[in-house]
Amino acid sequence: MGLFNRKSKDGALMDVIRCDEPSYIIWKWHPDGTELGKSARENAIRWGSSLRVREGSVAVFVYPQRDGTQLDYIEGPYDGILETDNLPVLANIMGLAYKGNSPFQAEVYFINLAQIIQIKFGVPYFDVFDPRFLDYGVPTAVRGAINFRITDYREFTKLHRLDTFTMDDFQSQVKDAVVRYVKSAVSNAPEDYGIPLVQIERRIDQINDLVEPRIKERLSEEFGVTVSSLDISAIDVDKSSEGYRQLMSVTGDLAADKVRANSEVEIRELRDSQRLGVFERAGRTLTDITEGAYERHKQTQSANLAAYQLEAQEHVGVAGAYGMGMMGSRGTGGGGLNTASMMAGMTVGGAVGQNVAASMNSVMSGSAQQAQISQQVAPPPIPADAYYIAVGGQPEGPFDISQLENMVRNGELAIESLVWREGMEDWKRIGEVDELKGMFGNPSPMSRLSGMPSIPPS
Repeated sequence: MGLFNRKSKDGALMDVIRCDEPSYIIWKWHPDGTELGKSARENAIRWGSSLRVREGSVAVFVYPQRDGTQLDYIEGPYDGILETDNLPVLANIMGLAYKGNSPFQAEVYFINLAQIIQIKFGVPYFDVFDPRFLDYGVPTAVRGAINFRITDYREFTKLHRLDTFTMDDFQSQVKDAVVRYVKSAVSNAPEDYGIPLVQIERRIDQINDLVEPRIKERLSEEFGVTVSSLDISAIDVDKSSEGYRQLMSVTGDLAADKVRANSEVEIRELRDSQRLGVFERAGRTLTDITEGAYERHKQTQSANLAAYQLEAQEHVGVAGAYGMGMMGSRGTGGGGLNTASMMAGMTVGGAVGQNVAASMNSVMSGSAQQAQISQQVAPPPIPADAYYIAVGGQPEGPFDISQLENMVRNGELAIESLVWREGMEDWKRIGEVDELKGMFGNPSPMSRLSGMPSIPPS
């Protein structure tokens, strides 16, 4: 009799309720040796039957009632006899109406909480639009897989009717939901996340990271499952479609216009920098002229120190004599000239002038020494052609020809590099300047390109 050789006191058969399936998500119990739905005993459970639940699983007893389905849960690991202690809902709704081995109506489901379910999905071709060019729809398809499992079995059974549950229908519902969410995310990616449509195939990881949190939240709310991972394996753009060819054409024109605009901006910036350099040099020249005039004035004073001393002595002596003379005039008591007072004043004035001149002599001699030192300057440099070079859209320099030759040898300059010096109307490539193009032999195409100002990618 196998599992059904147990008998109660009155001779009725007792059941052993367990799940021996090697791999399952949700499995409905039925007596061993019978086909599901073909035995009347699979829903007639007897008191005293044994129940075995493996670790990581839960047994759910479903009691259909007029006012709704009632559920009892027994978590594994469990191995025991069915009693009112472990089936509290059944005890409450049935009381002691059934005694001993009397059967009660219930369906028993086993839910595997450890099993990870993987569903592969594919979104057939649908049109995706670049927000800048809404006239061109590009057919795009998506493929991938999703992995999830059941963790909150109470929430899961609340969202699903286990009495009508089939795994195929459940997986189909989850797959449809994933396809819907992925399709929506890919369709909106160019506008919502700034992902160019022509680059969407290379942005799989970015789109996957954007879609996964949303799908986790939605599947938890709608199906009561926990998503462990979403893996978008491919985003296929139909490059043979008319929409793709038209989009590539207009974006190519746009990229070319952008390159031309960037080049024009770079030339304008170079010209502005050139004008600014002229103004700065003019300002420095004016400052040099002013400082040079002041320095020459001081040098003249130092070179004619004796004359300045005599002039100062004369002014001081005259002033002293005049003052003393006035004092003598007032001392006569009348309007006549007091000769003695005037001579005394001249004598005093001369002495004062000599003292002042001596002090000035000390000061001016120090200045003369400083002037002699300042006159010992280096001769002016030998004039040479000086060039500015364009680096990153900005002028640098000036550099003489020997410095430019070193830059060429070090690979810092190429034949296409832009240069300018005073007297040139505009920036030119080195290869167009007669006195510079001899620095290069026969440059390769790559070396010519390496000197061009960088253009930001489109």
